Amino acid sequence: MRPTKFHHISNPIAVPAGQAGSRPLLVSKRSASVVGSRFDVAQSSLPRGMGSFFKECGHPQSRWAKCPHPYAIRYRSVAGKQVEESGFANKDLAIERLTEVYKEKKTAKQRQPRAERIRRYGAMRFADYAEEWKAGQRHLAVQSVKHLDSLLEHHLYPALGSRRMNSFDHKVVDGFIRTMERNGAGLATQSNAFDKLRAILLDAQRLGIFPENPVAGVKAPQYDPARAVIPSPEQLRGIRTAGDDAFMLIVDMMSGCGLRNGEAAAVNLDNIVADDVYRVSEQVIMATRQYGPLKHRKPGEYRDVPLPVRVRETIEWYAAKHGTVDGYLLRQATDPSRPYQHYAMDNQWRRIRASGMVDVPEGMVLYGNRHFFASNCLSNGIPITDVAEWMGHRSIDVTFKIYRHLMPGSISSAAQLLNVGLAA
Repeated sequence: MRPTKFHHISNPIAVPAGQAGSRPLLVSKRSASVVGSRFDVAQSSLPRGMGSFFKECGHPQSRWAKCPHPYAIRYRSVAGKQVEESGFANKDLAIERLTEVYKEKKTAKQRQPRAERIRRYGAMRFADYAEEWKAGQRHLAVQSVKHLDSLLEHHLYPALGSRRMNSFDHKVVDGFIRTMERNGAGLATQSNAFDKLRAILLDAQRLGIFPENPVAGVKAPQYDPARAVIPSPEQLRGIRTAGDDAFMLIVDMMSGCGLRNGEAAAVNLDNIVADDVYRVSEQVIMATRQYGPLKHRKPGEYRDVPLPVRVRETIEWYAAKHGTVDGYLLRQATDPSRPYQHYAMDNQWRRIRASGMVDVPEGMVLYGNRHFFASNCLSNGIPITDVAEWMGHRSIDVTFKIYRHLMPGSISSAAQLLNVGLAA
């Protein structure tokens, strides 16, 4: 049952937070009177805009899990008033209630009269609006959240954080791009930061803050990826045998199936779903060093990719020689209970390049083995739409930008091929 005790904060007084270094919180006299000078409260680790949970019993946060006293929550209502509710038996129930309230607030946004939405959200600082928007991006993987946080912290907030939402237009956005250019931000960073700003502003436009698209007419930063360095078949044969067994398996998964580094590290015998099909369902995430969902995908989503005979034989040979743990072939050498780590393959790759014993193309990185897969597909006439799907690109535009120069044909050869059909 939902706790019935709740009240609006009134006559706020400043009380020191229970954790050293955190800022004081405003609480009601009514709340403070419960425990007097032993009032102990801590901000939760929830996304900004969802509120916080705490206890009023005076026990430190480290003892909350065993403490029998109920949890309380604090949040702001749709009207912007601070509200507290208490009586939650455990932290999960408190968070569940905060999540319910947050969803109600998001839904209420759409139901508010247009004038009220414009008045409330138009006056909001960009940083506050962006944090509220970010809390709704629950589909993002851990690494994607870290990337988003970096763009917000280092580029968007310093330039735009204090700006009111209703002050944005195409001139402001264009000025932001010029600021990044003056600060020496790379084209890839400029493009990514602009994409995030555009997504946030378009979300605000849907609420009615802007009568027109605030990024309309803005020339987006043009990021043109450097041409991929790809090994020849002869060079690939030398590279795949230059390291240990694990390195050869990784190179085969990348060059034969198009897997990313982390996806290759999570290779699993059980993912061979047919003699010629491998199911890519997870990866080893560098940030957490644990298995996690695929890039641009939710947990449980997957993609099926072609499985060449040589790659299947390498998987089966490795499993027979080294065994598996829950189907996983690659494990940490010093602790088989943990996933294979990125640094293990990276260290081998650096040693191979530095040794000079193998013919490695100038400028090639380990990711070049995955580029080989795309090159092999496109040079053999496989449609780029299929290649994009197998490589897990979010958009075919990404595949086209990187591998356009690998696509066979020219205007002259196309004219000759078309003429064959016309002359038939």
